[in-house]
Amino acid sequence: MDERTRADVERAEAAIVEHYPRLVRLTYLVLPPSLGRHRRVLTAHGLVQRALPRTRLRRPDGGLPAQRGPAPESGYDLVRQRALRLALAYEGQPGRGLPVLPLVWGLRLFPRAGGADELALDQALSAVPAAVRAALGLGHLEGLDEDAARTVLARAGAEDPDAAQRAATQLDRETGAGAAALLSSGEFDPCMVQTRPTDLLRRRQRVRAASAVAAVLTLGAAVAGAWPAAPDPAGRVETAAQQALNPDRLLRTPNEQWADTSRVDFTAWPTRGRQAGDRKLLARALRVWAAPPPDARITAAAGTSTRPPGHPPQLLYAGLIDNVMVVVLHDGERLVRYAEPEDATPTLHFARVDNADLPGAAALVIGRGNGWMRYLLAPWISEITTRDLLTPDAPPHGLHVAPDGVTDRIPVPPPAGTGCGHWPVARLRTSTRIVTAGPNTPFLVADLDDLVPVHLTAGPPPSAVPAGAPGEAADPPALRSWTRTACSLGELRGAGVRSVNTWEFARQQLPEDGGSATWMCTRADTWRGPGRVTLGFLPPAARPADPGRTAGRAVNTAACSRFGPHVVGATHWQAKSGKWYLLAAGSQEVGGLDATGGVRATAGEGTLATPAAADTPAEVVGRLRSGGSVRALRRP
Repeated sequence: MDERTRADVERAEAAIVEHYPRLVRLTYLVLPPSLGRHRRVLTAHGLVQRALPRTRLRRPDGGLPAQRGPAPESGYDLVRQRALRLALAYEGQPGRGLPVLPLVWGLRLFPRAGGADELALDQALSAVPAAVRAALGLGHLEGLDEDAARTVLARAGAEDPDAAQRAATQLDRETGAGAAALLSSGEFDPCMVQTRPTDLLRRRQRVRAASAVAAVLTLGAAVAGAWPAAPDPAGRVETAAQQALNPDRLLRTPNEQWADTSRVDFTAWPTRGRQAGDRKLLARALRVWAAPPPDARITAAAGTSTRPPGHPPQLLYAGLIDNVMVVVLHDGERLVRYAEPEDATPTLHFARVDNADLPGAAALVIGRGNGWMRYLLAPWISEITTRDLLTPDAPPHGLHVAPDGVTDRIPVPPPAGTGCGHWPVARLRTSTRIVTAGPNTPFLVADLDDLVPVHLTAGPPPSAVPAGAPGEAADPPALRSWTRTACSLGELRGAGVRSVNTWEFARQQLPEDGGSATWMCTRADTWRGPGRVTLGFLPPAARPADPGRTAGRAVNTAACSRFGPHVVGATHWQAKSGKWYLLAAGSQEVGGLDATGGVRATAGEGTLATPAAADTPAEVVGRLRSGGSVRALRRP
């Protein structure tokens, strides 16, 4: 046996094992979207596994030693070329069958659905040939330059690699600079999939048919004197799964229960909407939730399960919203919005809402369009107005609400990568019938592309006690504190965020009469628990909405919350003279600061400023008045 050929195959096998997710992602991208997500997932895995070359039993030259020549291509290059060749062969052959392996029975596999940006890119990719998708993947996923990508395409059998590369470059310009990040997201990752059952009713019918034949044969062979006949089928008890899919068993809360309960959350919402009695619509919504068809669009906030209902859920709404039939269900810990557009595939949107409080259950997004959305308000919301966080002194705008709680259209924040000229939010006022809410308490919510809006709060100034205790962001000082941090909310889209608090933890006089700077800590808490923190350094600015700069970040941290009220930030800053300084500041309980590393300095108070070049590394630690220390959050 040819040992060199065996070594080539062994290298190829090692490359498949080592880079399997990378190869499957590239193959999935090249396969035709018309296959459907389930078939694309299985086909991508099957083609990569078939990309392993076979071992030849003899030398093709009759056994003479191989001549010296160019070094053989690496194992990875070989299997990538073979996988691409196999994937390109599916172009124009929608009826082509699946590979023999892997075999999945009774389940549908889907990559995790992304947001609006991923959907737009997926639609753009479905409109171009496979060779163009391959060129885009070789550039963004494989990191190849145009010449190398053309070479790989030619070896993989693409008809016109030059045209494919030009089309991929044009598509890249049209979809924006974020295409590389989007292709690396879960939307295009067939190795991280969600599972759903196939059509359970049809599968059950087939099993029952086979069981019925077996039962007839068994009964025909039974001897006389056996037990009497089985009970009447009409008296059978529904299983839990059957109850969960029965629209007649949906839970419906009485209209006025919200005003006389100690649990003011989604369980207190009454059933609303003109189609709340449409049994066929409700049955379709439950069936799609339990077993989504292959072309269904599924979106879930981070950390939210998309499992089928385990018991009859609560019906919150069923009606027509902008020519789309919408059903909203609540199973105790999740909201599920089912949307049924005309002549289009259904969509499901999941959001985690366990332990929701009064502000967290005040509204949900009932409809969404190009540049706008609508809220469905809780019954305890007596008034809604809108305003722009970037113009805190402008008066709010009133908003009409239909009798069923659906608002007029509300502008949405600008999409990522388009600037931040405005940031609309909604100001909600509670009914006086809710005793626990106080005297008609107003609060702010913002849409971040999830099903439930985010509750915005604001911390007190540095002199307040206790430090960092959040309050509502509805009064003028709180609104002004949000002006320069509002645009950073765009980073939290689709992350399952429950509330965001911005807190001015320190003020600092800048060197060389540079004016007064503000140190802000913005904390985002998610429905699943962990939070993320961003420190902002806000020097004097020519424009009121100038976002300043990011001085530090942390995830899965208690910083800037009531469980972590001590915080220190540090950054480099350039004075008008051109001289650079290391600046640092701590929250109220920080009584001193120490800088080490490339610069050494100390301060006996909560702020520090010392000359330091822009690229000088430094570690800053704050000394607490009560003893102990706190390290500055790291800069990104």
